[in-house]
Amino acid sequence: MLLFLSDEDFNRRIARGLRRRLPRLDIVRVQNVGLITRPDTEVLEWAANKNRVVLTHDVTTMSKHAFDRV
Repeated sequence: MLLFLSDEDFNRRIARGLRRRLPRLDIVRVQNVGLITRPDTEVLEWAANKNRVVLTHDVTTMSKHAFDRV
């Protein structure tokens, strides 16, 4: 099963729709795990340590940090 972390830029309506359609989907928000104001690098690190895929609409900075991690 895939585990997800939605960052603060991810559209909440999309996350809500995913949960409604797939109730067993494991998706947490950065707001719920204490990462709301943390830098992208820390969000990515946390997600990697928890084996979660980051959901984001932030193509400005998050993409660069994700590519740097790879």
